[in-house]
Amino acid sequence: MLFPFPIRPEAEFDAVGFGTNAVDYLIRVPGYPRYNSKIELNEYTIAPGGEIASSMAGLARLGMRCSYAGRFGDDEAGAIGLRSLVEEGVDLTYVETIAGAATQVAFIIVDETSGERTVIWKRDARLSYGPEEAPLSLAERGRVLHLTPHDGEAAIRLAAAAKKAGVVVSADVDNIFDGLEELLRLVDVCIMSADLPSRLVGVEDPRDALREVSAKYGCGVTALTLGRRGSLLHCSGEFIESPGYDVPGGCIDTTGAGDAFRAGFLFGMLSGHSVEQSAACGNGVASLKCRRIGARQGLPDRNELRSLIEIG
Repeated sequence: MLFPFPIRPEAEFDAVGFGTNAVDYLIRVPGYPRYNSKIELNEYTIAPGGEIASSMAGLARLGMRCSYAGRFGDDEAGAIGLRSLVEEGVDLTYVETIAGAATQVAFIIVDETSGERTVIWKRDARLSYGPEEAPLSLAERGRVLHLTPHDGEAAIRLAAAAKKAGVVVSADVDNIFDGLEELLRLVDVCIMSADLPSRLVGVEDPRDALREVSAKYGCGVTALTLGRRGSLLHCSGEFIESPGYDVPGGCIDTTGAGDAFRAGFLFGMLSGHSVEQSAACGNGVASLKCRRIGARQGLPDRNELRSLIEIG
């Protein structure tokens, strides 16, 4: 199936991202601890994360030209986050360091038996963007704009600028934020966590919920990430079920798997693949990410992805 919207063949960047970055403090434990108990940890890791920063890193590792807009604090965590994007070759023209602010952090408990994780996070309000602070010139410099709705009004302004310039708008949505419905009317690719569509439109069945989101907001592609089961997409009135891949060597950590799926899916789309092939790319990148602890350590390059699935 072809994508139901035009994709610019050329731009300065393949993908531009606006939204969250973070530094993750990952704690691997033998099993998830019971309430009011003590447990010895097996491993403790500090690693860069955050939805959009991780997706841009994933796309860059797959050979895409990427630029990221976001805010870091002027602390050690911020230095870690910035250094990680420089090492991936992501353009940081629109990145800001906010004096006195704390970089977003997450404390993540990873169950060693399954690789599943629990996230406890905090974002300093000083990292937020007001509507007048949206980096509008970023929007027209990419073939796709990928964003989160955390700073709703700024995201809406940026998405509107992208649409005006003929740029595909992709949204990573895992919760309901102020202004989300207005933003979704500007979104071409809406990839959501499994429970979000039902909460958004009040329909329990996942397929009916995806269909309702597509009809209500006009998104060209709506999708659910389903963990090890893969993904479910709705496009042009049809559903596409794309199975997940076994993690080579077994699942170590699912942190950032959704961000990895989005990177793989957008890679497929930008590479000229069909919707089905793009979903397979998303599932493949997510699977390979889970080989390693943290949101980015296991992200594959193009050759590693080709070793798992057949892509052009």
